[in-house]
Amino acid sequence: HASRNRGQDAPDLALLTDGLRAEREQGITIDVAYRYFATPKRRFILADTPGHVQYTRNMVTGASTAELTIILVDARNGVVEQTRRHAAIAALLRVPHVVLAVNKMDLVDYAQQRFEEIVEDFAGHAAELGLPGFTPVPVSALVGDNVVERSAHMDWYEGPALLEFLETVPVGTETTDAPARFPVQYVIRDGEVRYYAGQLASGTLRVGDRVTVHPSGETTEITGIDVLGTAQQVAYAPQSISVRLTDERDVSRGDMITAGASPTLTRTITANVCHLADRPLRIGDRVLVRHTTRTVRAIVKDLAGAAELTTNDLARITLHTADPLTLDDYTTCRRTGAFILIDPADGATLTAGMAVVDSAG
Repeated sequence: HASRNRGQDAPDLALLTDGLRAEREQGITIDVAYRYFATPKRRFILADTPGHVQYTRNMVTGASTAELTIILVDARNGVVEQTRRHAAIAALLRVPHVVLAVNKMDLVDYAQQRFEEIVEDFAGHAAELGLPGFTPVPVSALVGDNVVERSAHMDWYEGPALLEFLETVPVGTETTDAPARFPVQYVIRDGEVRYYAGQLASGTLRVGDRVTVHPSGETTEITGIDVLGTAQQVAYAPQSISVRLTDERDVSRGDMITAGASPTLTRTITANVCHLADRPLRIGDRVLVRHTTRTVRAIVKDLAGAAELTTNDLARITLHTADPLTLDDYTTCRRTGAFILIDPADGATLTAGMAVVDSAG
C-alpha cells in the first residue's frame, strides 16, 4: 500500500526499514532499523543503517555486532565518499564478510563493463583499508534482479544471487577459532561448590582444560561445564555456560577465565574509537571503561593531536585506567577487544572503542 501511495508499481523495499516518518519523507535512513526474517535455510537480523556522514555513529552501532555488511552502491554514481566511509568503518570494526551490492543496474542497461569498473574502483579502496576481501553482486532491487533469484538480464554474472549468498556464507567461525575467553558475569554458590556463569565470548572450553584467571594470573583446571543446566564436556562461543574449577579461587564478576594464547593485562589502552555522544570528549576527562563484564575508572590521556572529539569523529586515543583490564587486540577477538566509555556523572554512553594491542609488548 505504501509503495502504491508513492506512485510506484513495484514494492519499495526501503520502506521496510525506513520506519521514521522523517526517513520516508526525506528518502534517507536516519536511525538504525532492525528487522527480523527467516528463510528455510537461515534466520537473519537486518540492521539498516544510514549512509549520511552526520549519522556515522548509527552505522558504527549497527555494524559493531554484524557478521556481514552489505555496502550499497548506485550503479550510476559508482564509488562515492559515502561508500569509502562505510568501507572504512567495516574495516575498522572487522566485520568478517563484506558484500558490495551494485544496485540500480537496470538504469545502466545491466552493463557488465559498468559493474566491473565499480568493482575495480572499490577493490583499490578495500586494499588500502585492509579489508580481507569482498563479494560483489550486481542487483536491481526495484525489479528483483539478483536479489532472491539470479537475473536473466545479467547472464554474464556467474555468481550467486544476494539472498543465495547470505544463506550460504559461513558465519560464527570467528568466535570459535579464537582463544578461549570467558568473562565471569555471576558467581553461583551451591553449598561448598561455586559455579562461574557467563557467556563464552570466544573459543572453546573443555573439561580438563588448564585455564588462567585474570587479573590475578592464577592457574587452575576446569572440572565441570553446564550448558542450560545440563553437564557437557565442551562449550563453544557464544554459548551461555557455568563452569566449576578444580580448587577454590577468589573469582568474581568482571574477572576473565582464559585458555590458549594469553591476553594482555594493562592499565594503558590504545584504541580506535567512534565518538557517539553529543557532548565532546577531551584530554583529562574522567570516564568509566566498560569492557565485557568489568567496569573501571579511567582518564583520557591523548586524542592523537586533536583538542577534542565531537559526534561521529573517528580517532585513535589513549586511556589510563585505575585498574588493569584483560584485553585482546580487536582484530583478534572483537568481543574482548571492544569497550565503551561511559560518563560517570549520568551513565551516558560516550564512545565506542576497539583496542589496539601491540603483540610485541
